[in-house]
Amino acid sequence: MEEKKNDLSSLIGFALIGAILLYMMYQNQPTPDELAVEQQSKQAQIDNQSTEDSALKIQQSPAAILAQEKAKLGEFGYSLDLDSDKDRFTTLENEVLSIKINNKGGMVSEVKLKAFVNHDSVPVYLVKDGNSQFNLNFSTSDNRSFNTTDLYFEPSLSLEENAQVLSMKLKVSERQFLEYKYSLNTDDDYMLGFSIQSQGLSKVFDIRQPAQFEWDLKALRHDQSISFENRYTRLTYEHDGEKINKLSQSGDDDETVEDVSWLSYRQHFFSSILVPEIPIKSTEIRSFDLVEDETIDTLFTKKYSTKFAMSYRDGELQQDLNLYFGPTYSKTLKKYDRNLENSIPFGWGIFGWINKSIFSPLYAWLSSFLSYGIAIIVMTIMVKILLSFVQYKQFLSQAKMKILKPELDALREKYKGNKAKAQRETMALQNKAGASPLSGCLPGILQIPVFYSLFMFFPIAFELRQKPFLWVKDLSSYDTIVDLPFSIPFYGDHISLFPILASIAIFFYMKMTTGQNMAMQPTQEGMPDMAKMMKYMIYFSPLLMLFFFNQYASGLSLYYFVSNLISIGIMLVIKNYIIDEDKVLAKIQVNKAKPKKQNRFQRKMAEIMEQAEKQKAMQERRRK
Repeated sequence: MEEKKNDLSSLIGFALIGAILLYMMYQNQPTPDELAVEQQSKQAQIDNQSTEDSALKIQQSPAAILAQEKAKLGEFGYSLDLDSDKDRFTTLENEVLSIKINNKGGMVSEVKLKAFVNHDSVPVYLVKDGNSQFNLNFSTSDNRSFNTTDLYFEPSLSLEENAQVLSMKLKVSERQFLEYKYSLNTDDDYMLGFSIQSQGLSKVFDIRQPAQFEWDLKALRHDQSISFENRYTRLTYEHDGEKINKLSQSGDDDETVEDVSWLSYRQHFFSSILVPEIPIKSTEIRSFDLVEDETIDTLFTKKYSTKFAMSYRDGELQQDLNLYFGPTYSKTLKKYDRNLENSIPFGWGIFGWINKSIFSPLYAWLSSFLSYGIAIIVMTIMVKILLSFVQYKQFLSQAKMKILKPELDALREKYKGNKAKAQRETMALQNKAGASPLSGCLPGILQIPVFYSLFMFFPIAFELRQKPFLWVKDLSSYDTIVDLPFSIPFYGDHISLFPILASIAIFFYMKMTTGQNMAMQPTQEGMPDMAKMMKYMIYFSPLLMLFFFNQYASGLSLYYFVSNLISIGIMLVIKNYIIDEDKVLAKIQVNKAKPKKQNRFQRKMAEIMEQAEKQKAMQERRRK
């Protein structure tokens, strides 16, 4: 019992002591004024320490600061100076180009094309405000990694023969350096010579790891319609000899390509092209579409990226490259004799051949002495006259089928219970009369290569860029007669006149041709539905044309407008002055009287139809 009393007394004593201590702490806590004074004292100590550190730095000599900076860069800090934190530029210039090279990174930081302006009448820049970057990434023997974009080069400009030559050296010593060398001819040359080489760095480089060259560029917008421009902005390259290929036109895409002869960062009417002297063995290329919403994304169209390894030769770097900055114009690109004109999207196969061999030189010749709009009209007339014989054959075939229609309807009525027999008799009659639906289709098929070739030609014809005609300010872009205060889906925020005129001309042309086609068709089951569909097409096709071409090149709409007007005129002339239906009928009767020998195809078709008829008869007997 005594022990318990002692324990209780101890607990009470400790509690009283604790209470007394808490009371003393409460009474002695600092007031708000005392806390403020203490905080000011601490801040003063911090400020004093900072002032002492700053004073210590000020006391350091410029040489000591420079030594610290050089130590960070190792051997490549040799040519570092106190002004190295400031970007300085050297300009190369000729009649058509103005190029600025930055000491930092030794790379091209600005390219202006003197002879051209964009849709806002601002000079065309292919490189500006950091949209392009060159970089050489390499490792050193002391386990350092460097990017040349972070290093400072020493410039030296000279004039050699007819070229400005700029040497940009990243020095280890006066005789040891990495050099970027640029050369620009003083005439109207768009090709910038560019080489990378090193001297005396075989023991500095870690040759076990190849150096990596990278070139990134975000293509600046230049056209009135960014969506239309983006459709023709695409990374194109030549590889494996003379094979031409492209990355995706829309969305993001990447490839690893072997033996690249050149690669073009094409921007519709302008291009930045890397042209190595020797094909690059393996190159990683990428393209990123930067236009997701054309009302928001209005500055850039696509981002391009190229990366390839540079191997060492006897421990040194040596790579001869060239850079083309200029118009995507066939006449200009051809003079470099490197197939650079193949970067222009003339079209594939026969369509590309027609454009390169016929339409491009023809239009260049016409526009050399005619206004550009008149040159389109004259070329359209020449094309339509050349194809008028095709239209004549097509219309003659339609006329023959129209004359034969009563007899063909009679045959179908006679053999309406036996479709195979009716078809065979129809073919026999058409063969004797020298009339066939195929003879009308084939001439139309012959016009398709011309139609598609011109569809590809006008949007990429550099000659049309910013050339006016009538109310049109730029034949390579859409024309505007009314600006809308809102945007219509798939149509745009403006109204173009030439697509309206072209749609009206197409409507009347289709109304004439569709009516003629329906008149020549024999009456058969399903014809009312076919007629209804053809009637809808008369209205649907012009409407589609109106929406699709509202943001397309007005030169293309001008071509379709004139082309359909001429087609209507040719059709009226052929119908009223050339084809005499009485003479055609008389000729058909003469042909019908003559014994007509079937060709191999006709015999084969007749055999197939006869065999099908026999099989059908056998099946009917088995059912019975």
